[in-house]
Amino acid sequence: MTSKQRSYLKGLAMNIDPVFQIGKSSLTPEITAAIAEALEARELIKITVLKNCLDDGSSIASVLSERTHSEVVQVIGRRIVLYKQAKEESKRKIVLPK
Repeated sequence: MTSKQRSYLKGLAMNIDPVFQIGKSSLTPEITAAIAEALEARELIKITVLKNCLDDGSSIASVLSERTHSEVVQVIGRRIVLYKQAKEESKRKIVLPK
């Protein structure tokens, strides 16, 4: 992903609300599966890491990107933005700049 594409996705992410909250139990298989489904449906999602979670945002973001085969757009404090292009062209909502 180029820096131009990343900045475009950051701009889109400013207007969306967090879809998931990761709490005390950290990353469970159920949360990971739900995030993977949401990425397939929405392509760009924002996640909040609650204060009672022992893991930091950047480590959770890297683990999530590996497990869901997505890209980390940005991590600011306890907010994570992930992007994954939809598999089917008909479901793609976001067109990245070249």
